[in-house]
Amino acid sequence: MDLHLGDRTALVTGGYRGTGAVIARVLAAEGVRVLVHGFEAGSPDEIVHQIRDGGGQAESVVGDLMSDEGAEDLKSNIDELGAGIDILVNNFGRADPAKWSSAGTEDWLKALEINLLSSVRLAKLLVPAMKEKRWGRIVQLGTIGSTRPNAQMPGYYAAKTALVATTVSLAKELGGTGITVNHVSPGLIRTPEVEENFLRYAKKHGWGETWDEAEARITQKFMPNPTGRIATREDIADLVAFLASPRAGHINGQNIRVDGGAVDIVG
Repeated sequence: MDLHLGDRTALVTGGYRGTGAVIARVLAAEGVRVLVHGFEAGSPDEIVHQIRDGGGQAESVVGDLMSDEGAEDLKSNIDELGAGIDILVNNFGRADPAKWSSAGTEDWLKALEINLLSSVRLAKLLVPAMKEKRWGRIVQLGTIGSTRPNAQMPGYYAAKTALVATTVSLAKELGGTGITVNHVSPGLIRTPEVEENFLRYAKKHGWGETWDEAEARITQKFMPNPTGRIATREDIADLVAFLASPRAGHINGQNIRVDGGAVDIVG
C-alpha cells in the first residue's frame, strides 16, 4: 500500500533510540523526510546516518523538551533547516520507577513534565504552521497502562492517561483544519532489553534457550493475549506510519491499542 507520504516532513521526538528510532526508519522508508530528535548534540547522528545509508532523508535536531525554552530551541533548530513539520510523532516519554510509598510531589511533577507537557509544548509550537497548510498529523505514543494501570509507577500512568485525554481534546480543538490527532497505546514491546531480561527468566525456568522457544511462555506469563506473542517495535512503527498518512484521514481522536488483544475492553 502506498501511504502517499513522499512529500512530507516528520519530527520524531526521542527518535535517537529505541522504538522512536524504528519509527524514524519506517517513516523514512515511506519517503518521509525525518527529523530525528535528541536531547544532546550528536545523539541522533547514528540513526540519521543509518537512514541516509539506506537511501532515506534524515536530519538531526536537538532540544530539551522539559522546558518551554528547550522546546523553543528545538523549534528554532527546525526552522534553521527550513523544515516545515507535517507530522509530529510525540514518541518521547519515560517510565518512572517511583511507587506510591516513595513518590513525592517532585516525582509526580517530573512524570507530568516528561510524559505530558513535553508533547503539549510541541503541539502548541508546531500546530500553527500545520493550520496554514490545512494538513497535519499528530501521533502520541503512550501505553495500555492508561487503560489498565498497575499499582507501580502511578505518576507515569497518570501522566499517560492525561495524554490520552489531551489527544481527544486537541483533535476536537483542531476540527475542520485538516489536522488529525491520535494516540497509540502499546503493550509490552520486544526491545533488545526486554528480550534479554525475559530470556534470562525463561532459561532459569526451563522454557528454552532462544526467544522463539520461549516466547509463548513469556507472553502467557507477562502479556497474555490472543496472538500469543509480544509486539515488535515494527508493529508500533507501522501503525504510526499509517496514522501519519493521508490514508488515515478519517481516523481522529482515537486511542488505538497495540497489544494483541491483551486489554479485553470493548470500546
